[in-house]
Amino acid sequence: MKQDMKEQLLNKRPIDLLFQLSIPAVIGMIVIGLYPLMDGIFAGKIIGQTAMTACGVAMPLTFFNSGVSTLLGVGSASVLSRAIGKGDQNTVDKIMGNLIFWVILFSAIITVGGILLAPHFLDMVGATGEIKAYGIRYLRVIFIGSLFVNFTQSANMVMRGEGLMKKAMMIMGFGALLNIILDPILMTVMGEYAIEGAALATITAQFVQAVVTLHYFLKKSKVVKIHKIKSDEEIKKEMFGVGSSAMMMQLLFMIQQTMLYKMAFKYGGDPNGILMAASLRVYAFSFIPLWGMSQGLQPVVGTNFGAKQYDRVRQAMKVFSIGGLILAAVFWIPSLLLSSQILSLFGVEASIITQGVGNFRLFYSVFILYGVMVMSITFFQSIGNGKKAGIIVMLRQLFLFVPAMILLPMEFGVKAVWFTQPLVDFIMIVVGIIMMLGELNKMSKEKVQA
Repeated sequence: MKQDMKEQLLNKRPIDLLFQLSIPAVIGMIVIGLYPLMDGIFAGKIIGQTAMTACGVAMPLTFFNSGVSTLLGVGSASVLSRAIGKGDQNTVDKIMGNLIFWVILFSAIITVGGILLAPHFLDMVGATGEIKAYGIRYLRVIFIGSLFVNFTQSANMVMRGEGLMKKAMMIMGFGALLNIILDPILMTVMGEYAIEGAALATITAQFVQAVVTLHYFLKKSKVVKIHKIKSDEEIKKEMFGVGSSAMMMQLLFMIQQTMLYKMAFKYGGDPNGILMAASLRVYAFSFIPLWGMSQGLQPVVGTNFGAKQYDRVRQAMKVFSIGGLILAAVFWIPSLLLSSQILSLFGVEASIITQGVGNFRLFYSVFILYGVMVMSITFFQSIGNGKKAGIIVMLRQLFLFVPAMILLPMEFGVKAVWFTQPLVDFIMIVVGIIMMLGELNKMSKEKVQA
């Protein structure tokens, strides 16, 4: 991170930092979110709603890669911003070599395991028949690109941790636009292999992103460079400690979506499975910009926490939490008002939309509060307290959601498949706010004692 960027993080008004750091990150994450969204829309329009559903049920299984990239990326970015705050250049110099070592190792395991176990993964989500067959074909191509996506996304998070939000956005945005261009072309040209074409468009774009990102760290970066590729014991410990909560959120998100699909198919048949596939595409596209805003929060909180400027940490959390609320509303309002029109974009039959639009709105009901939840998790990751971030994630997506999703549909039927997640999320948003306020009050007391 350049010295002037460090000075800005330590001195500039939080509201100005939100616009400077988060707007590029939000735009970048919206563009990144177009990957799965456009895959779903093109698959639905060009191949049909069965293929759209197959891409949808396959999506949770790609979170193996998302888990690895967030483990390494969030962990490394947190180490980086705190090292910069302390002026520890020795640690900064080792970060990328450590990251690449673990990217290669994890990606090799995921690629081999994913190709071999794709049919078993799809059994877990309840896919059968043509939906399962399409899903297997799609997944096996997607897993070939594990190395590219894991390196690109994790290294991109390091770039953001350095404060280079605009550059990180441009790299991810370029890949997403390339994917959008290639999607309809490859689906159309490849004919009966159109579903493989959708996956090939994605991994081609990821490969290009990986090359551009590697070139930046090898040739362009003035601060964070690639030195010897090896695991560093101290960085590894911190990276896994902080990044594990982010990885856990991705893997539990996989479990969450897997259960949503399984219960939708079980209690509502293929029509509910198709509706769930379209709903989760919209949900994911709306959710990912909130993580973009949180990427702007991370260097602000991490750097000021490292410099023991606790008042600025508190100010930043207030500003970014309000910003998250407003950003969530931007997606929440149109999704409730234009539900039928949005679902029709995915090629979903009119009869399915008519019967299920109320369930879609119910599923989306609490979304306006998600920005606050994301900021609270990012807060704990940024100060190096991965344990508390992990508690929020585990409570939300495992200890509350899983039992509720198993038990409530037994009593209330398919309607419970759609209201369980917003119910659990509302509870966890309240818990997350209480935990965050407690930690901020603790910082205030430490400052008074000092």
